[in-house]
Amino acid sequence: MTSDRPYERDNHYVGRRSTRGRMHDIVVELLAGNADHARAFETRFDDLQEAQHPGVVTVCCSDSRVLQDRMWNHDDPGAVFTCGNIGNRVVQSIATGEVVSGDVLYPLAYLDTSVALVVGHTGCGAITAAYDDLTDGVDAPPGVEHCLGLLTPHLEAGIETLPDDVDRPDAVNRLVEYNVDRQIDFLRESDDVPSDVDIVGCVYDFQDVYEGRRGEVHVVNVDGERRVETLRGDNPEIADRIHRLWEY
Repeated sequence: MTSDRPYERDNHYVGRRSTRGRMHDIVVELLAGNADHARAFETRFDDLQEAQHPGVVTVCCSDSRVLQDRMWNHDDPGAVFTCGNIGNRVVQSIATGEVVSGDVLYPLAYLDTSVALVVGHTGCGAITAAYDDLTDGVDAPPGVEHCLGLLTPHLEAGIETLPDDVDRPDAVNRLVEYNVDRQIDFLRESDDVPSDVDIVGCVYDFQDVYEGRRGEVHVVNVDGERRVETLRGDNPEIADRIHRLWEY
């Protein structure tokens, strides 16, 4: 089928890479995909015109391999408030110190969102960079350096706790869990987060690090509890999805 729109043709754009002044092929392809999305979702926003009340806010790493909605096989508008940054941080720096990031806090404070879900992932580049920064130092542009500066203070004690015999990839994946734990602690200790919010930590695995299929999410922390035996006893319905690499 040929569309009257130049970016729609057999559901896929085939063309040359753009030159300066012309739209990049990647953007053209994204617009073609969006056209399909709009056709499928056109009537699914009818009840969301005036307000949103998502049940959960997810805080995931911005890594392109971590698909925030797709990892839950989820496509319902209005259900999940998604936040993304390098290192799945809930921390924001202001003049008076560190606070819960506004984009994480907003749905908890204003939209009646009852669950905060912090999602790390295996092989995280941000955690790798933070590990390298704390062990050897890294040279990064100011913006990246700022983001690392929001991670490294919370990871320093974790690096000191690592077993002596772990290699770099294993150290990073343990620190992924450790970082999720610290982000959860920060949420739990903040007076700005409503006390009745449930806070859960997970790790998305696409590297065969945990038991299970690539792409599975593994629960590592529930409201500060990180002992696997206790978590499985408290949550028998998801016992097979609760794993940790590290109980420090």
